Amino acid sequence: MPSGDDLFSQAAEQRVAAAAPLPSRMRPRSLDEVVGQQHLLAKGKPLRALIEADRLSSCILWGPAGTGKTTIARLVARATAKAFEPMSAVSAGVKEVREVVERARTRLGERGQGTILFLDEIHRFNRTQQDALLPHVEDGLLTLIGATTENPFFEVNGPLRSRSTLFRLEALSTEDLRALIDRALSEPERGLGERFAIEEEAAAHLATRSDGDARAALNGLEVAAALAAENGRSTITLDDAETAINLRAVRYGRDEHYDVISAFIKSIRGSDPDAGVYWLARMLEAGEDARFIARRLVILASEDVGLADPMALVVATAAAHAVEYVGLPEAQLNLAEAVLYLATAPKSNRAALAVWAAREDVRKGPSAEVPVHLRDAHYQGAKSLGHGKGYVYPHDDPAGWVDQEYQPSELGGRRYYDPTEHGHEALVRERMAAHRTAEDDHDDERR
Repeated sequence: MPSGDDLFSQAAEQRVAAAAPLPSRMRPRSLDEVVGQQHLLAKGKPLRALIEADRLSSCILWGPAGTGKTTIARLVARATAKAFEPMSAVSAGVKEVREVVERARTRLGERGQGTILFLDEIHRFNRTQQDALLPHVEDGLLTLIGATTENPFFEVNGPLRSRSTLFRLEALSTEDLRALIDRALSEPERGLGERFAIEEEAAAHLATRSDGDARAALNGLEVAAALAAENGRSTITLDDAETAINLRAVRYGRDEHYDVISAFIKSIRGSDPDAGVYWLARMLEAGEDARFIARRLVILASEDVGLADPMALVVATAAAHAVEYVGLPEAQLNLAEAVLYLATAPKSNRAALAVWAAREDVRKGPSAEVPVHLRDAHYQGAKSLGHGKGYVYPHDDPAGWVDQEYQPSELGGRRYYDPTEHGHEALVRERMAAHRTAEDDHDDERR
């Protein structure tokens, strides 16, 4: 039977838990309750398997705020037989690390128990502080779980990083956050306990404007519920949600989604940088997935700019990479730069027309034989079949180009790519025209 002190301690913990903010109360109690991160925590996935088997070695959890780094560490604490020492790099230093090391050494020596050190915001530790950890991680005295929102390749010492498995957490999807909001509204003990309903627009606004951050979504929900209660309502409205996160909702229906992205693409294709940036802002304010925008820019770079400016695809791809690398809100700068570059670049859709026309011919016509001189002649017996016979190696010619047929004879010299006179493509057109003139001259000589 628990003592009076134990009962008092339990009651105190329950009162503290009940008074905690909604994100703390809704913190998952098991791996099955974790929303998102299924690439790591679904059944059979690597991190889940290691946690459940209590075989987790030193690791770094890297991801945006509110994606579950601390939650995962707490679940490790519940599952492990090792002692669990939580520490924040914001308030701790070398002295605190040494104290943890001493306790770990005593534990291991007296009862053979290992120690896990959870170091939140590990990027806040400077190089000297990180170096103080290294020998104890290296010799296995400490199993380190570091959590960081910053790129560990920049912020964590190479030797410490090399001894840790890196697990990258992703920003939660709108669907993940919506599921979390619904759970918080229905949970009777930890959540809002079905005391509130929420308008569809309000829930969508909280989910889309929280930037993949579960903590932000639940904080917003709690404030919105308080605003509704203050006004004597049990239904959380869009106005409550807007006020709670201090952001106006840009109403953005399914039909308008397609209309806005259409206007965005057509503005850039039409070389209007101001309109392009406006529609970009419209989508960002509406909570459009930045990765979707980036994908559309990568497509547009080849479809509408093409070889008129070969750097367009490089810029668009770099922007798409930046979206994955830094995320919003900072990635708005990378997207804006790509929009302005693509809008002001010379335009050509001839690369797109070329591949579309070629695929149409492939679909319609019979499969054409590869000309004998173009066939692979490297394997044993190929030359006896005549493969490669008559092929001329272009690099052996001083001009780096020779007049020989590369198409199947069935195509009859079909031309798919006709460069424009815009931008870089004008140079391509000039070079191709020179090749074709040389071909015609050779044809005349052969006649």
